[in-house]
Amino acid sequence: MEANFNDILVFATNIKTKADKEFISDILNQDTVIQQWTIDQEDIDCVLRIVSSILTANDIIKIINILGFNCKELE
Repeated sequence: MEANFNDILVFATNIKTKADKEFISDILNQDTVIQQWTIDQEDIDCVLRIVSSILTANDIIKIINILGFNCKELE
């Protein structure tokens, strides 16, 4: 399925280490409304991209915050 541009949410996070990524991957991979996700840990903002036609930016921020990380939507 091809993602609609409006379904791509982009965030700055503090998910910096491989262990951090593995920790969140267990949660994000289990969420059936997340079609795809990536994190660019080489970017200074550790940019998290989520493809979902259902979740909002606030939903993602809450999920990431509950997991103990900072998360802020990027324009």
